[in-house]
Amino acid sequence: MSDPGFIENFVNASAEGKIAYLEARLNAALEASSVHIDDDSAAHAGHAGASAGSHYTVTIVAARFAGKPRVARHRLVYDALADELRQGIHALAIKAFTPEEFCRPVRVTE
Repeated sequence: MSDPGFIENFVNASAEGKIAYLEARLNAALEASSVHIDDDSAAHAGHAGASAGSHYTVTIVAARFAGKPRVARHRLVYDALADELRQGIHALAIKAFTPEEFCRPVRVTE
Protein backbone atom coordinates (compact mmCIF):
# COMPACT_ATOMS: atom_id res chain seq x y z
CA MET A 1 0.00 0.00 0.00
CA SER A 2 1.17 3.51 -0.76
CA ASP A 3 2.17 6.14 1.72
CA PRO A 4 -1.09 7.84 2.82
CA GLY A 5 0.55 11.23 2.25
CA PHE A 6 0.97 10.44 -1.43
CA ILE A 7 -2.69 9.45 -1.76
CA GLU A 8 -3.75 12.62 0.03
CA ASN A 9 -1.62 14.58 -2.43
CA PHE A 10 -3.42 12.84 -5.29
CA VAL A 11 -6.92 13.45 -3.95
CA ASN A 12 -6.21 17.13 -3.30
CA ALA A 13 -4.19 17.83 -6.46
CA SER A 14 -5.28 19.94 -9.42
CA ALA A 15 -6.35 18.15 -12.60
CA GLU A 16 -2.84 18.61 -14.02
CA GLY A 17 -1.29 17.47 -10.75
CA LYS A 18 -3.37 14.29 -10.76
CA ILE A 19 -2.25 13.45 -14.28
CA ALA A 20 1.41 14.06 -13.39
CA TYR A 21 1.01 11.91 -10.26
CA LEU A 22 -0.60 9.04 -12.22
CA GLU A 23 2.07 9.22 -14.93
CA ALA A 24 4.81 9.03 -12.30
CA ARG A 25 3.14 6.05 -10.59
CA LEU A 26 2.79 4.13 -13.85
CA ASN A 27 6.33 4.96 -14.95
CA ALA A 28 7.74 3.75 -11.65
CA ALA A 29 5.63 0.59 -11.42
CA LEU A 30 5.87 -0.58 -15.03
CA GLU A 31 9.09 1.03 -16.23
CA ALA A 32 7.10 2.47 -19.11
CA SER A 33 8.80 3.97 -22.11
CA SER A 34 5.77 6.20 -22.66
CA VAL A 35 2.71 7.17 -20.64
CA HIS A 36 0.02 9.57 -21.81
CA ILE A 37 -3.09 10.29 -19.75
CA ASP A 38 -6.18 12.19 -20.85
CA ASP A 39 -8.67 13.50 -18.30
CA ASP A 40 -12.09 12.57 -19.69
CA SER A 41 -14.02 13.78 -16.65
CA ALA A 42 -15.79 16.66 -18.40
CA ALA A 43 -17.41 14.23 -20.84
CA HIS A 44 -18.97 12.36 -17.91
CA ALA A 45 -20.33 15.32 -15.95
CA GLY A 46 -23.70 14.68 -14.38
CA HIS A 47 -23.61 10.94 -13.86
CA ALA A 48 -22.99 9.02 -10.65
CA GLY A 49 -19.35 8.96 -9.63
CA ALA A 50 -18.38 11.83 -11.92
CA SER A 51 -16.14 14.48 -10.45
CA ALA A 52 -13.17 16.50 -11.60
CA GLY A 53 -10.26 14.19 -12.22
CA SER A 54 -12.18 10.96 -11.92
CA HIS A 55 -12.28 9.60 -15.50
CA TYR A 56 -9.07 8.91 -17.41
CA THR A 57 -7.80 7.30 -20.59
CA VAL A 58 -4.28 5.91 -20.22
CA THR A 59 -2.08 5.08 -23.21
CA ILE A 60 0.97 3.25 -21.92
CA VAL A 61 3.91 1.61 -23.67
CA ALA A 62 6.00 -0.85 -21.65
CA ALA A 63 8.21 -3.83 -22.43
CA ARG A 64 6.59 -5.60 -19.44
CA PHE A 65 3.48 -6.14 -21.56
CA ALA A 66 5.34 -8.44 -23.97
CA GLY A 67 3.70 -11.86 -24.24
CA LYS A 68 0.75 -10.82 -22.07
CA PRO A 69 -2.86 -10.73 -23.26
CA ARG A 70 -4.90 -7.54 -22.90
CA VAL A 71 -6.51 -8.61 -19.61
CA ALA A 72 -3.12 -9.26 -17.99
CA ARG A 73 -1.82 -5.90 -19.22
CA HIS A 74 -4.82 -4.12 -17.76
CA ARG A 75 -4.35 -5.97 -14.47
CA LEU A 76 -0.76 -4.64 -14.26
CA VAL A 77 -2.06 -1.09 -14.71
CA TYR A 78 -4.88 -1.61 -12.18
CA ASP A 79 -2.40 -3.05 -9.68
CA ALA A 80 -0.07 -0.07 -10.13
CA LEU A 81 -2.95 2.33 -9.41
CA ALA A 82 -4.83 0.25 -6.83
CA ASP A 83 -4.78 2.91 -4.11
CA GLU A 84 -5.78 5.66 -6.51
CA LEU A 85 -8.67 3.56 -7.83
CA ARG A 86 -9.95 3.31 -4.25
CA GLN A 87 -9.39 7.02 -3.59
CA GLY A 88 -10.94 8.94 -6.45
CA ILE A 89 -10.54 7.36 -9.88
CA HIS A 90 -14.00 6.36 -11.01
CA ALA A 91 -13.20 5.14 -14.53
CA LEU A 92 -10.00 4.12 -16.29
CA ALA A 93 -9.78 3.27 -20.00
CA ILE A 94 -6.49 1.56 -20.83
CA LYS A 95 -4.58 1.25 -24.09
CA ALA A 96 -1.52 -0.88 -23.33
CA PHE A 97 1.19 -1.61 -25.89
CA THR A 98 4.65 -3.10 -26.10
CA PRO A 99 7.22 -0.79 -27.76
CA GLU A 100 7.09 -2.97 -30.89
CA GLU A 101 3.31 -2.76 -31.11
CA PHE A 102 3.24 0.97 -30.57
CA CYS A 103 5.79 1.64 -33.33
CA ARG A 104 4.25 -0.79 -35.82
CA PRO A 105 3.18 1.03 -38.98
CA VAL A 106 -0.53 0.99 -39.75
CA ARG A 107 -1.43 -0.82 -42.94
CA VAL A 108 -3.91 1.09 -45.05
CA THR A 109 -6.04 -0.84 -47.52
CA GLU A 110 -8.31 0.56 -50.17
